Amino acid sequence: MDMPSSAPVGGLIDRSVADSGLSRAEVLLDHPKYLHHAGSPWFLALTALGVVFGDIGTSPLYAFQVALIGVGHAPAAADVLGIVSLILWALTMMVSLKYVIFVLRADNDGEGGILALLSLVAADKVADGARLPALVLLGVVGASLLYGDGVITPAISVLSAMEGLKLIAPDFEHFIVPATIAVLVGLFVIQKYGTGSIGRLFGPIMVAWFVVLGGLGLSNIWMAPAILRAVNPLEAVHFLVNDPRISFVVIGAVFLALTGGEALYADMGHVGASAIRRAWFGLVLPALLLNYFGQGALILSDPAAADNPFYKLAPGWALIPMLVLATCATIIASQALVSGVFSLTRQAMQMGLCPRARIVSTSADEAGQIYVPAANWLLMAGTLFTVVLFRSSDSLAAAYGIAVSGTMLITTILLYRVAVSRWQWPPGVAIPIIAIFGAIDAVFLVSNSIKITEGGWFPLIVGAVIALLMLSWRKGSSEVSNKLHEMSMPLKEFLGYADQRCIGRAPGMGVWLTKVEHGASPMLLRHIEHNRVLHATVVLLTFVSDRRPRVPFHERHSVHRLGHGFYRIQVRLGFMQTPDIPLTLINCNKLGFDADLDHKNYYIAHETIVRREDGSAMEPVTFAVFSFLNRIASRAPDFFKIPQDAIIEVGFRVEI
Repeated sequence: MDMPSSAPVGGLIDRSVADSGLSRAEVLLDHPKYLHHAGSPWFLALTALGVVFGDIGTSPLYAFQVALIGVGHAPAAADVLGIVSLILWALTMMVSLKYVIFVLRADNDGEGGILALLSLVAADKVADGARLPALVLLGVVGASLLYGDGVITPAISVLSAMEGLKLIAPDFEHFIVPATIAVLVGLFVIQKYGTGSIGRLFGPIMVAWFVVLGGLGLSNIWMAPAILRAVNPLEAVHFLVNDPRISFVVIGAVFLALTGGEALYADMGHVGASAIRRAWFGLVLPALLLNYFGQGALILSDPAAADNPFYKLAPGWALIPMLVLATCATIIASQALVSGVFSLTRQAMQMGLCPRARIVSTSADEAGQIYVPAANWLLMAGTLFTVVLFRSSDSLAAAYGIAVSGTMLITTILLYRVAVSRWQWPPGVAIPIIAIFGAIDAVFLVSNSIKITEGGWFPLIVGAVIALLMLSWRKGSSEVSNKLHEMSMPLKEFLGYADQRCIGRAPGMGVWLTKVEHGASPMLLRHIEHNRVLHATVVLLTFVSDRRPRVPFHERHSVHRLGHGFYRIQVRLGFMQTPDIPLTLINCNKLGFDADLDHKNYYIAHETIVRREDGSAMEPVTFAVFSFLNRIASRAPDFFKIPQDAIIEVGFRVEI
């Protein structure tokens, strides 16, 4: 039911909690519009600064410096003007126009990110194991590269901040890597406490960061106003055509100024598109441009500052405060990326691309604030390994660009489908616009690809491993599901079979968690065959994935009375929702499912999955990967929040 826009959101939600008897989290999930847009517009913009812009906001630490290194010689004035002009127009075209104006319109019920985009254009095919549509493959590759980005971003961000130590005292250079490792370990250790308690600090710190960025840049522009010539795009054109070999290398470094653009879309669900646009155009973009122009002005007046132009923007007395502020900003940038990986993992689980993992909610009010322990520790291990392997932000920059540029290109391709099918753009309009963005993305990708031997191989290997895991899990899960349906019995036949085979019905309720949607699962058949006893009330409970991020409460539950004490309950969940069986039963009880919830047992399957020697649909390597993932997946009781003292496991063999 739509609510009056003038009513305070908090009061409406509180009244809904009181009226329905549901938990506050359940009511919030039924009001995603208000969940994403609660609070004043300017408060949401402040929140966006802390949650969304950390990654792109810390790019000035290293992007311009790496671009100068790509020139290969002492930068001349034309080189500096060309690089700054390239950064200006890249930010304008690929972040302001592509992402902030166009991509943010492609929201899936308020949620963003490449898997949400994939769900928007091809969700009905994600769970179909019969074939792998090209769009699904693109989405899996893009998500895999984002995981690679998740390993690299914290490493390069914190490393680049810690490198300010050698400007304070050259002897501190040996402490850069240990200090980076210490900061990153602390970052991952505190993840279990959630971002809620420290989230209020993020926005003000990032406001201070962007104000300082703009102030330092403006003060240096004043000293060398000739840098303002870089506003003319012809300066970028002259640089590109003057020496195509050098400019091609520099383009890959200029791309580092755009990293974090994908995060604007991935984190849209936290604050909404309008807050991101307000913060971007109101503070972030002006501050970034002023800082890049300021760094360029510094090099025009002092070419020797090219070794670390960011920190040399500040006077000597301000180095230590700048180092502290930069460290805080990079931690925030890393935090936003880590939280994004948690959300991506939950989406992948619900879309059948990832095995079960324990999910911990860290906020009673914000459904998006979660903690995934397995993803956290794996991400920490990968990030620390990356720091030890590359040891400097310059070395890591080569590995950074290729993962992000690949994801951006895939987003552009998927965006075309949205523009034509969802926005009803005529192909004559959509093709030229998407072609321009795609051509620029492709140039960035190819430019970054020349650095594969210098470190670009790393995110490709990470992405390839993640993609193999996702595709193997998807294939194996589909084959298991198909086999279970073959082994099941139609419900009409099952009811008579149960009456004939069962010699008694015990008091209470038995809840059977099954993957079979339209029949009696082999788990239940095996139990009847061996024990010949069922509870007086038998519930066949199935969770079904929906392409939406959240399914409203009134659409979520489907209860069917089958007769003879049997019920079929289907629960439809979006890819941003987490199953909770006890809560599901309480909700069904409120909807008219009259059963004794005080005396119940939960039955889950313990499947022994083996590969058929002849005629298996899975290759040996794919099956081995799937089997490994199946063994390490979170136990069903933990994932579905089943009380440990009421579980009965029924084992049977599945050959695929």
